[in-house]
This record gives sequence, structure tokens and C-alpha cells, in this order.
Amino acid sequence: MKLLRQYPVVALAVVVAAVAAGVYFLYAPVGAQVIVSVFVGIFCLYTLIDMVRQILRGHFGLDVLALIAMLSTLAVGEYWASLIVVLMLSGGEALEDYAQRRASGELTALLDRSPAEAHVVVAGDETCDVPVNDVQVGDVIIVRPAEVVPVDGELMSSVGTFDQSSLTGESLPVTLNAGAEVASGSVNGSSAVKIQALRPACDSQYQQIIRLVQEAQDSKAPVVRLADRFAVPFTAISLTIAACAWWFSGDPVRFAEVLVLATPCPLLIAAPVAFMGGMSRAAKNGVVVKGGAVLEAAARIHSAAFDKTGTLTEGRPEVVRVEGPSKVLAIAASAEQYSSHVLAEGIRRAASGTALPAADRATEVPAEGVEALIDGHTIRVGRYDFAGGDVRAELRPGEVAVYVSSDGLPLGTIILADAVRPEAEALVEWMRGEGTEHIVMVTGDAQAAADAVGAEVGVDRAYADLRPSDKVSIVTELGPKPTLMVGDGVNDAPVLAAASVGVAMGARGSTAAGEAADAVVLQDSLTGVASLIAIAKHTLSVALTAIWLGVVLSVVLMLVATTGVIPAIFGALGQEILDLVAILYALRALGGKLPSLRVPSPTPHPASPQVRVMRPLSDTKTDK
Repeated sequence: MKLLRQYPVVALAVVVAAVAAGVYFLYAPVGAQVIVSVFVGIFCLYTLIDMVRQILRGHFGLDVLALIAMLSTLAVGEYWASLIVVLMLSGGEALEDYAQRRASGELTALLDRSPAEAHVVVAGDETCDVPVNDVQVGDVIIVRPAEVVPVDGELMSSVGTFDQSSLTGESLPVTLNAGAEVASGSVNGSSAVKIQALRPACDSQYQQIIRLVQEAQDSKAPVVRLADRFAVPFTAISLTIAACAWWFSGDPVRFAEVLVLATPCPLLIAAPVAFMGGMSRAAKNGVVVKGGAVLEAAARIHSAAFDKTGTLTEGRPEVVRVEGPSKVLAIAASAEQYSSHVLAEGIRRAASGTALPAADRATEVPAEGVEALIDGHTIRVGRYDFAGGDVRAELRPGEVAVYVSSDGLPLGTIILADAVRPEAEALVEWMRGEGTEHIVMVTGDAQAAADAVGAEVGVDRAYADLRPSDKVSIVTELGPKPTLMVGDGVNDAPVLAAASVGVAMGARGSTAAGEAADAVVLQDSLTGVASLIAIAKHTLSVALTAIWLGVVLSVVLMLVATTGVIPAIFGALGQEILDLVAILYALRALGGKLPSLRVPSPTPHPASPQVRVMRPLSDTKTDK
């Protein structure tokens, strides 16, 4: 029943064919002709109206040729042939629509991801939950741990830590002091904070990102159906052959016999089948593609842009080196084992497999670090000022330092960094070999960090300190077209929607990015991007070959039909065979080789980072 509701024309054509056949075999051929003729006539009227609308919009499709074929077969009494044409035409359109439905999902409103309510302070410490759109400028709002900041506001608490990666792309949490502005869409840290609303929800940063996505989606030009590009020349050739057959034979039936073989079913069916096969193959390889037009555009990519954090990089800080006694990492991991901070997670991963000393207690100080009691000594792990560091560590771009002290004396320093994905450089090199002429990086991170990553992966240019609107401007102007954009955060959603092909890293990426993108890579690896491009190129090649195969065979059969040796009904059935040949060839899109990126040998596991042993401190009692 679901298929009947989705494709009523195909279902109705099958029913009409069955009823007409029954009437015909009950020795009422005139009744069968009337049933088929009325149905085909109504279908022709519907096709004519739709064709006129398309022509008024500047699109000349293959439907005009099918319309002439149906009308001509009806005019000469070849009603069964006209019904077969209806079945093939409606079936091709249904197949194309089915291919689209299989691999695409509607873009849902990004507002669903934003907070629906805000905790507004009404008296003392009492709060009242009000709809976020009712928050007024000046209202004091409580943002609880791990909650999303509902509106842009000024921080009233003394200090707060916020994850702004979904807005700026910065992978490390940002510590803000009282009086600093907090952007909506930021995720609060482990302690509740107070903010005072600076703007209503409709004017806050998160809602601006939503509007950018919607505007970019609306500005995308519709992609012309691949088969329609053959419409004008194929129609002209077919009508010329049919007219010549009629002229030289003097028989109008000859015109219909030729045009039945000229119906564009191979063109209408071959491309959708090929693209459906390509989308199916992409899904099996961990890439969800939202339509055949996406594969066509991806196959022709000439420029590409990549986000940095979570796309070209791993998106999670890892320990790269430790300065201090050999036990400093284990001590820090023990103190951090109950912390939810992203840096604490990196330290714990680095110390996995190592015996940790027991922590009698551990207290997390918001935006500062952790204080723990280990073996009778007070251990502090965190910021330089909090832990009481000796000398600030020398950091490379993209690195952050965590200081460790024991009983107020410096013990060591742990350096973390967001590592570049091992396959990133290989992907950029492979894309250049496949014809991508211009590759850039767009990020909200600082220029120094962007330059370091850009140089490592080999992009042409690294654009840094960008807002979402800046990314949209850069990618929109990037050429030559079409343009590919790969990202993962909410801040990438507008630019993913604006690019010719937007690809979201969906394994750990945001829902907003996945909704705005044209394709989503499900695995946490950039190899999915290479797979998408390779599958797209193979699919387009198969689709074009299938189309040309259909065109050439149709022209050959049309030339044969000019002699009158192929009756209209057999010509229509012959067209069915052509369809089958085109479909079987188009199914080759399900196969083909995928690229194998040359990934360099992995760096030492984070659990065994480089340890630089410092001179032991005489009064450091934890290094026993």
C-alpha cells in the first residue's frame, strides 16, 4: 500500500493494463482500446501541463518526445504501444524518485537542537523555566552543567568554562571570567554559572547560524537532471528520422513506429539506476549520500575546503610529551580520573595500562583544574596559576599545557595537542591527483595553529579566525567550481549547505552538520571522503556510458524501423529490452575499486608519550 501511495501513476497504469487485457480477451477489443485511450489521453494531458510549466522555467526535457510518441501511437490506433510507453515513462520517474528517497532525508529545523527553555532567576536563587523566545534583555539566567547556553549573555559568575567547538571549531574548552560575553550554542562546563541576557534568542549567535543554513539551502540552484541534457539533440534526431520515414513511405504509422523506439526510457532509467547503485555502494562503505545529483557534482569537484578541528585533526587532545619525573603522568591521571574535562580525558587515555596511585579524594575546581590527595600529598593538576608552575612550558601551535604540583611545589608539565589525522595528508595528495585544483582550510582557530596544520597536510592556504559567515563567503567565492566542503561542527552547517557538495564527518560530528550536508561520512576517518569522490566518478562514468548506450541502440533501431519491419507494439517491447540492457549496464555502479590512501606509519601511541625527565626536586615526596 505504501508503494501505491508513493507511485500512484505506475500502479494505475498496471491496473489499467490488467483491466484492458481482460476486456480484450473477453472479445471486446474496442472496449480495451477505449479504456487504454482514455487513460493514456489523461496521462498525456498531465504530461503536457507539466511540460509547459518546465518550459516556462527554462527547462526543456525529454518528456516532449515521450508525449509525441504517445499521441502518435494513439492517433494510428496502436494503443497497446502507447500504454507501454506510459508504463516505461512513469516507471522511470518512479525509479528516480525511489533512488532519491532511499538515500536522502529532509533537512529538519536546527531550532530543534537549541534549548527550548531557559532557567530565569526570578527571586533570590529561585528560577522559573520560560520559553527561550520569551527571554528578555537583562534577564539573569542559570546555565547548569553540560547545558547549552540559550542566548548570548554576559557572564556574571566569577569564572566559567565553555565548550565552543560547535561555534568556533576550537577543540579546547575556553575559560571566561566575569564580564565576558558568552555566545549562545556554547556548552557549559562542570559547574553552574549565571549569565545576563544581552540579546533575545532571535538575535543570538546560534540562531544566526540557523538562518545562514536556511539561506544557503534556498540559494542553491536546482541541478538539471542528467538525462535532460541530451533532450534537445536526441529529440531533434528522433523527430527527423520519424518525419523522414513518414515522408518517404507516405504512411503515418511509420512515424509512430519510429517514435516508439525513440521514447527516452533508457535515458530516464539508466541514470537513476546508476546513481541508486552508486548511493547504495557509498552507504555500504560508510558514506550516506542524499541524492544522485550529489554524486554527479562530487564527480566533477575542482576545489575543496576543509574545516580543521575534528576534520583534518582528530578533534580530541592527546598527550604529546611529558616534562617531569617518570610518575607525573600516572599521578595526574589518578587526580583526573573523575573529571569530565576534555584535557582530563586525554591524560587518562595516555596513562591507560599504567598502574595509578590511589586518590583518597579529588575535587574539581571549575575553570582551574583538580586538587587531589594522593599518598598523603596534595596534588594539583590544571592551569599554571592554579597548580603553581615553575616555568611556563614552551608550546608549539595547537598545543596546551597542564601543570602538576605536589604540596605546592612544581612537579611536571603535560603537553597535549589535537593531532592531525594520519590520512589527512594522503587525502589531499590523492585529491590533487584526481584533478582537484584548489584545496584550502577554513577554521575558527588562531592563525598560528591553522598554519601549522595546513603546512602538515599540504593545503594551498589556511584561512583562520573565521566566523560561520566568513566561511560561507570564502567557500562561495572559491573556484573553480564545483566546490567540496568537509566539516563536522554546528559552525560548519552554513558552509556545508552553501558548498556545491557539503560532506559532514558524522561519526562524532554534530547533527546540524549532518542535516545541512549533502553527504555524511559515518566512520571517523577521512578515507570516506576519498571513497565518496571515487564512487561518484565511477557512478557518473557508468551513467553516461549507459545513456550513450541507450541513445546509440535507439538510433540504430529507429533507422531499422524506417523500413517498416518493426510494428509499433514490437517496437515498444523492443524498447523494454533496451531498458533492460541499460539497467543491467547501469548496475555496474555497484562495483569498482576504491582508493587506498598511503597513510604514514602511526606515531607512538598516546599511552606512551615522550617523557622528558627533569632534575628531581629534593622536596618532592610523591616520586618515591
